[in-house]
Formats: sequence, C-alpha cells, structure tokens
Amino acid sequence: MKNLSRLLFAMLLVLGYSNANAQDKNNPWQITIGANAVDFFPVGENAPQGDMFAEYFNVKDHWNIIPSLSTISVSKYLGDGFSFGVAGSLNKIDKFGDASADDLSYYGADGTIKYSFGERLNTTWFDPYLGIGGGYTWVDEIGAGTLNGTLGFNLWFSENIGLTIQSSYKHSFEDYLSTHFQHTAGISIKFGGTDTDGDGIYDKDDACPDVAGLAAFNGCPDTDGDGIEDSKDDCPNEAGLAEFNGCPDADGDGVPDKDDKCPTVAGLKALAGCPDADGDGVTDADDKCPTIAGPAANQGCPWPDTDGDGVLDKDDHCPDVKGTVANHGCPEVSAEVQKTLNEYAKTILFDTGKSSIKTQSAAVLGDIIKILNEYPSSKFTVEGHTDSVGSEKLNQSLSDARALSVKEYLVKHGVDEFRLSAIGYGESKPIANNKTSKGRAENRRVEINLAK
Repeated sequence: MKNLSRLLFAMLLVLGYSNANAQDKNNPWQITIGANAVDFFPVGENAPQGDMFAEYFNVKDHWNIIPSLSTISVSKYLGDGFSFGVAGSLNKIDKFGDASADDLSYYGADGTIKYSFGERLNTTWFDPYLGIGGGYTWVDEIGAGTLNGTLGFNLWFSENIGLTIQSSYKHSFEDYLSTHFQHTAGISIKFGGTDTDGDGIYDKDDACPDVAGLAAFNGCPDTDGDGIEDSKDDCPNEAGLAEFNGCPDADGDGVPDKDDKCPTVAGLKALAGCPDADGDGVTDADDKCPTIAGPAANQGCPWPDTDGDGVLDKDDHCPDVKGTVANHGCPEVSAEVQKTLNEYAKTILFDTGKSSIKTQSAAVLGDIIKILNEYPSSKFTVEGHTDSVGSEKLNQSLSDARALSVKEYLVKHGVDEFRLSAIGYGESKPIANNKTSKGRAENRRVEINLAK
C-alpha cells in the first residue's frame, strides 16, 4: 500500500504540474508515455557495481525492466530552446549490478530543465537535448534525493507525435541509495497550441488569428483565391491579377475593371479603358463621328468647310461664301470690284443743294447693296464730295450730309451698320477742274471705298 501511495504521489505531481500553467505558445506542452530501465552497474562504484559506463548497453545482465508502461512525463516549453518537465516512473529491481535482488519496488519522481538543440540545428524532425535536474527515488522502503543529468533526443514523425529516448544519470545524496542510470523510451505527444480561427495555423504564427486563412499567407485569407492575400488585395472578393493588386481586367486592355470606364470593351489607358476607333482622343461613346478623326471641341467630328475655301467653318467669318485664308474665309474686294462700286456710287443723284436722294437712284443703290453683301466681312466708308461753288463751310456740311444720307439708305436696306462709316470731304478732294461745268459735275459725287 505504501508503494502504491508513492506511485500515486508521483502521478499526481505530474498531472498537477500539467495543469498549473496556462498554454500560451504553439504546442508548448509535451507528454511522454513509455517504459524505463534502471541500471545500477556502470556508475563507477565497487562490486557488485562496475566502472563508469562499463557494460553500458548490457541489457540482459544489468537492466531492470518491467513489461508494461512504466513512466510518464510532462514538460512545457519556456522559450529559447529551454523547457521544464516532471516525470514519474515505477519499476522492479531484480538486478543490482552483477548481483541479484529480491524484486524490490522502484519509484521515482523527477524534475528536469532541458535545453533543445533542434532550433540551432534548424531541423524539425531530430531534436537532441541535454538536461539537469533532481528528484526523489524510492527503492523498496528506502528513499533519497538525487541530482540528475540527462541526455536524450526526440524523433518527430509529425508536428505533434514522436519517439523520445533518453538516459539519465541519477546521483544519490545518501549512501543508502545507490547511484544509477535510468533509461527511458516512449511515445511523445505535443499539444496545447491555440488556433482560434481553426485554419491549422497556431495563433503564435498566424498573422490573422481571428480569420481562417492559408499557410502560404501566414494564416491570412485569400477570399477570391487569386493568390493575393486579402490585406494586399484591392479587390478581395474578385479574382484578379497581381499586376493590378488582385483586381480583374475583364477586357484585357491593361486597365483594371475598378478603374475601367468601359470594362467589357478593350480600350486605351489614356482614356480610362475606353476605345477610340478613329484615334482622335475622343472615346467612341462620346464621339459623334467614331470612325472619322475629329477634335474633342467638335465632339470627335472634323470641322466642316461648307464653302470649300480651305477655311474651316469654325474659323470662317463667311462660312457660306468662298473667300480667302488671308481674309478669314471671306472674299476680298478686288480693285476691279472697288472700281465698279465707285462707278455706281458716282451716279447717285441728290436734290440740288440738298442731301435727299432722288428716287431714280434706287436702282443703282440696289446694285451697290448687292455688291456690299457679297463681302459681308469687309467694311466700307461712304465719302461725300462737292464742287467749289459756294462757301467752303457750306460745302463741307453738304458733303457730310450726303455721305450720311447714303449710309442710312444702305443700312435701312439691309447692310450692317457696323460695316459702314460716313465722312464728308467738302471741296477738298476734286477729281476734275472746278472751272468748267463738266469738271464741277464730276466733283459732285459719292464714293464707297474699302475702309483702311
């Protein structure tokens, strides 16, 4: 009963320690269940024991083994390769060195600080370690404390399951308990890792611990499955291309759909993904002439030249009348036209000594109006002249009045007032001799000249 109590004490110590601390790292806990062998021979003491490490592997003659599970240990990883564990074991001693024993009971409870070399070796399957610690061992009715040194290794078959083999040298603090070796082999299970989102990646290594994700992205999700994690994906719900930060380009024009104003039709980057069939810089949707290049100012259509004079209507001051480029598309008044105009003007008749125009001049004035309307952008000056009969002041006044009278007639009959001006020169610009009646008749005249 005493021996059973000791075993229960050892087991309770192990289980109590396994629940004493919270789990806070990936699989920080390791439990090992297996068998142990106790060897009193190779410890460097007198017979029936032998020299240190002598016949170390003489299992048949020196090792005490019971054919059942006889050891359990629990350890917790502390960080930087260090872990701390406790172990409980039982055995029967029927070999004491070279001598035999009378099936003495053996119980052990030990604590060990271990340092693992697996991280330094950068390997996940082979994990050698060294340990130092202490414990209490009972052989039959005798118990004493021990100082323990341990050498062992883990062979991991998977992330959580492996084989552990170790050998511990247990030096007794009391003469009545012999120093000995205890060898252990067992199956180890690592556990205790937290995976909040259940994606198979422990929280410690999971960059997105609250959202299920992929190992390739350290536990972060890729909702649309395009190979770009959501945090770096500008379109996380639509599969896209890496060059567009995860956004699609349905029409393949190099403009991602989110920026493409015409996402179903291939277009140009410069036009936000919209096409421009005629290459005039106006998208087809906005182009009134999509197959003919034209400026944006005219909705993609070429400017017309209605009169065919080489001056586009937008620049043509006379879009319906053929003219010259130099005169903004309007016809230019030639010397011949100017001559004809003045031949007509000189035949305008006034009442004697007045500015009123005689009715018989209506026909010639109609011809003048027709000529003026052929040159809608040209400006003209109506000039009044008199002979030298009478005072100069009177003649000046009469010439002013007659010039103005002709201007007002022309305006009244459709000529733009803005194009006309009137001026009287009196008797200052004669074209013939005022000493003859014929000369004076020629000097009494109206001229219509192109304004300078």
